[in-house]
Amino acid sequence: MGDLDIRPATAEDVPAVVAMLADDPLGARRESPDDLGPYLAAFERLTTDPNQHLVVAVRDSRVVGTLQLTIVPGLSRRGATRSIIEGVRIHGDERGSGLGTQLIEWAIDESRRQDCSLVQLTSDKTRSDAHRFYERLGFTASHTGFKLQL
Repeated sequence: MGDLDIRPATAEDVPAVVAMLADDPLGARRESPDDLGPYLAAFERLTTDPNQHLVVAVRDSRVVGTLQLTIVPGLSRRGATRSIIEGVRIHGDERGSGLGTQLIEWAIDESRRQDCSLVQLTSDKTRSDAHRFYERLGFTASHTGFKLQL
């Protein structure tokens, strides 16, 4: 395998990112890779917000992984800043290669650089393999999350 580069995503990366978002049973039901319009509009919103970091992992000129890191300033925890990791996806032929670990380590390092005191993420209850992965990296399932569809 060639060298890996983790860099900010560009508009040209959006089709590859969306394809990875759709490449699992959950994503297949909620993503629409055939209509990139909403994704490109969202990408534009992300690029104008300095607290949003959408990155891609590129190997041999091919996007093989992605995640979004959001920096959240707050008042709780004595005015602590936290980060949220979202949308972690690894290309199917790269799963198990250590790429996921490299991406999460990038996010943790960037969170430290941004003076965050806490990194958090959510994972669908059905993703038991992902839960074991995050626990191996030191994350703990300390809270119960709730969502309300709008």
